[in-house]
Amino acid sequence: MNLEEYKIDNININTCYYIPNFITESEEKLLLHEINKTPTIRWTQLSNRRLIQIGGVPTNKGMIAEEIPKIYQTYIERINDLNIFKEHKANHILLNEYLPGQGILPHCDGPLFYPIISTISLGSHTVLEFNKQQNDDDSYKIVKEFKLFIAPRSLLILKDNLYKDYMHGISEITEDNLDDPTLKNVVTKISESSNVLARSTRYSLTIRNVPRTSKMKLKFFK
Repeated sequence: MNLEEYKIDNININTCYYIPNFITESEEKLLLHEINKTPTIRWTQLSNRRLIQIGGVPTNKGMIAEEIPKIYQTYIERINDLNIFKEHKANHILLNEYLPGQGILPHCDGPLFYPIISTISLGSHTVLEFNKQQNDDDSYKIVKEFKLFIAPRSLLILKDNLYKDYMHGISEITEDNLDDPTLKNVVTKISESSNVLARSTRYSLTIRNVPRTSKMKLKFFK
């Protein structure tokens, strides 16, 4: 796969790749089945979403590696085949569940990870918003820059200054207007009368590299 064919060029920022239909509908169905049978005790409930750490729990001191189930390891290997982490390899997945109306505040992923994010979306679309921090004298503000439409089964890769200098987040809304002029990737029009798309439950597999990882592997995932 030539990633350059999927680079989003009209944001004047390095570097962002968006690959529609990175996985098939049958692969998505299998992943959703696996996720939905995960015991409740494995989930960490937050105020606006719930999540599972797969592969270990990253901390400032590093990460003790946990065995990754085969169904998820398959997609780690597919990401590694893209060679986006260069001499490093993906070794961690953050699985998020977003119900309609749930989202995440603008944030940067920080120094715990190699500075590349790769995310596979399942179940529903979303709109990812990018903001930049500005410090003017003694004031601090967040400036909205642009948005990307993220379809189910797609892969999004963020790197370089888009990782380091921009925050990304998801608004807590139940539907998206696809006529929004700040959307920077091509979205197929839904109908002539309306271009508003309702959100349903979405899962995201954010696949990354945690550089500081122990060699000992623990098996906790059931």
